[in-house]
Amino acid sequence: MKDRENESAYIQQHLANERTYLAWIRTAIALVGLGFLAAGLVFRESRYSGVGHITAAVAGILSVLLGGGVVAGATIDYLRKREGINKGQFVSASLLIRVLFISLSVIEMLLIVLVILMLVA
Repeated sequence: MKDRENESAYIQQHLANERTYLAWIRTAIALVGLGFLAAGLVFRESRYSGVGHITAAVAGILSVLLGGGVVAGATIDYLRKREGINKGQFVSASLLIRVLFISLSVIEMLLIVLVILMLVA
């Protein structure tokens, strides 16, 4: 009962936390969609088609894995912030942001390689 009373005292913060969580989930869905798109790329037969298929597969798999990781990280972060709101404490999610930045940078590089291979082929 005490938890419910404590949560009702911070309704706006909890609603903001839920909106942030849902934004992370939308990001994860977009990443998974990008992964399927990248993995589904088909290259015309050329000397770069083998490299293109491998790069597309790696970018696709990494995007799908990152999407799953974002869901897991966002859920953990949501629950941690929920507890922090109830206790009147706040700690930002720097690890989740750093991991996402590095992972997206790697996927972006792979996608740049894919675009170059598509233009060359």
